[in-house]
This record gives sequence, C-alpha cells and structure tokens, in this order.
Amino acid sequence: MGIVHTEITIKNARDVLNVRYENGNAPKVRQATLQVVVDTGAMTLVINEQMRLQLGLAVVGTKQATLADDTKKTVQIAEPVEIHWKNRSMTCQPWVVNSGRILLGAIPLEDMDLIVDPAKQELIGAHGDEEVGLLL
Repeated sequence: MGIVHTEITIKNARDVLNVRYENGNAPKVRQATLQVVVDTGAMTLVINEQMRLQLGLAVVGTKQATLADDTKKTVQIAEPVEIHWKNRSMTCQPWVVNSGRILLGAIPLEDMDLIVDPAKQELIGAHGDEEVGLLL
C-alpha cells in the first residue's frame, strides 16, 4: 500500500472554547487546513514545531516515543486541538516531532470511525458516511 494523504482542519481547542463561552468577544480561532499523511502506525496526531507555533499551542508535557526506525525520542505534548475531517471531528493532544510531515494516527482515526481503503488508497468511514461510536 502506498502513502495515503487526506485533508484535515486542525483548530486550537482552547480558542474554540474561548469563542464559545466569551460570546464572540474572544480572539478568533487559530486553525490550519492542510494535507496530512494518514499513518496507522502512529498513535495520535503528530505535528511539527512550526504547526504548534502557528496554532499557538503551549507545550504541556513530554513523552518517550518510539519512531518508525525504532529509535527512542522524547517528544513534546501540546495543548489539545480539534481535528476536523469532512463531517467528523475529535479532540486530542498532539505530539510535537521536528519533521516535515504531519501525521494522522490511529487514535484520531478510531475516534472518528475512519479506515484506510487500500484499494482506493483513501480515507473512508468505517461504517459508511455516518460516524458510528462503538462501546464494547
């Protein structure tokens, strides 16, 4: 299977809440719409430092991570973001890794009920056009 890309919008979740509860008196929501790599081997959303700064996200911690080449690295954990893909969304804390690619990993994919269609090499709804949450 080749590399699958998709378009998502990432929003600073703190800004979203500020706008919601400040009745429009808060500054606008910092966000970015971009092409990302769908990486089912990555745990979560992985952004780079440039995207963290563009969205105005504070670093709230660190975590040990294993990279694709099996090296260990300490990565920064940023404040929560909202991820939007078509009619679906979820909130998570992205990992900040200094690389050029932004990766959409397994946890956001699961949460939004998305899978990779290997034949079409595209992201699709696991249960069709309507998002389904599973409580097992």
